[in-house]
Amino acid sequence: MATFSPREKQSIHLENSSRKLEVLKILLMVLWEIKSIDNKKYILISEPLDEVGKMIGGWLNQMIKQNSPAKAEEK
Repeated sequence: MATFSPREKQSIHLENSSRKLEVLKILLMVLWEIKSIDNKKYILISEPLDEVGKMIGGWLNQMIKQNSPAKAEEK
């Protein structure tokens, strides 16, 4: 979604995605804590979620660097 959005809206989509991912991770942790899923399933699901979180964080940091005032002065 963010790839096809105008540049000024990309960070909004990425921030929303990051928030939704965090909610998903919290709900997964709750399921694990109340023993609705076992350790193996928790690990199997949480590892890819962590990777996606790192990707979203990287994209957000890249957007912040591209839109920083120092970068704007160079142009």
